[in-house]
Amino acid sequence: MRRTARTLVALLAVLGALAGTLGTPMPASAQSPTDISVDVAPPDLLSSDQPPIPGDGYLWSPGYWAWSDEDQDYYSVPGAWVLVPQPGLLWTPGYWAADGAEFVWYAGYWGPHVGFYGGVDYGFGYGGSGYEGAYWQAGRLFYNQAVNNVAGAKLANVYTKPVVTAAGANHTSFNGGARGTRAQPTAVELAAARESHLPATPQQLRADEQARSAAVRPSRPAVQSSYARTDEKPNENAASSDAAPVHEAPAMRENRAPRPPATPRVPAPKPPEKDEHDHHSA
Repeated sequence: MRRTARTLVALLAVLGALAGTLGTPMPASAQSPTDISVDVAPPDLLSSDQPPIPGDGYLWSPGYWAWSDEDQDYYSVPGAWVLVPQPGLLWTPGYWAADGAEFVWYAGYWGPHVGFYGGVDYGFGYGGSGYEGAYWQAGRLFYNQAVNNVAGAKLANVYTKPVVTAAGANHTSFNGGARGTRAQPTAVELAAARESHLPATPQQLRADEQARSAAVRPSRPAVQSSYARTDEKPNENAASSDAAPVHEAPAMRENRAPRPPATPRVPAPKPPEKDEHDHHSA
């Protein structure tokens, strides 16, 4: 049996988006499970590409698997560059966690520090614990060009810090169970969970809905998503408006062998015309 209760999730998302738009932090609380509970494990994470950062004040939100109640299936939400809603905030990605025979979704959030996200290695600085892709200093984001695609952005606020992938890292997309990660929250991550949070921005929610409509699922080929314009620049790190662009990576690619090229069709040769001399001699 697969069960979800999407109505409450949608209501919480709308309320959270309004709170984020108004710049009002939600009450401090630990990262809580949503009412999305499924009895089938999410697929492994798929490979993805990161487009160039569109400008200063953006942060990478990694791609993930989401659940569609209508389709009763998972669908892939690509990673995207998202304008930070408030200066000083970082993104803690959501994650799936095994709870007995079911898998529960823990939604991501914005906060002063990165909290627990299940030990899932999303890449691009999200190696399973913490975030090594950027940090705040004097009200400005500094980007690690070792894990971020900052080419062409002409940013002065960059640095290089190699990130070593943990031994045994894999593409597992959930925590717990027989095949999931074994990570447990650290004291620092528990403290981050008790801080004031903002939920996903309207742009992130919109990207989720767009991905659900595109229906990039484990059983279907991925669809190439188009890039949004990258010439809009935020005013410093001001809160994002509803019209702020979301810059998505290409849709997550499935690890499928390429199809063999089609054999070209060669028209059959025409029979030679009968010679006029032969016709009369007959």
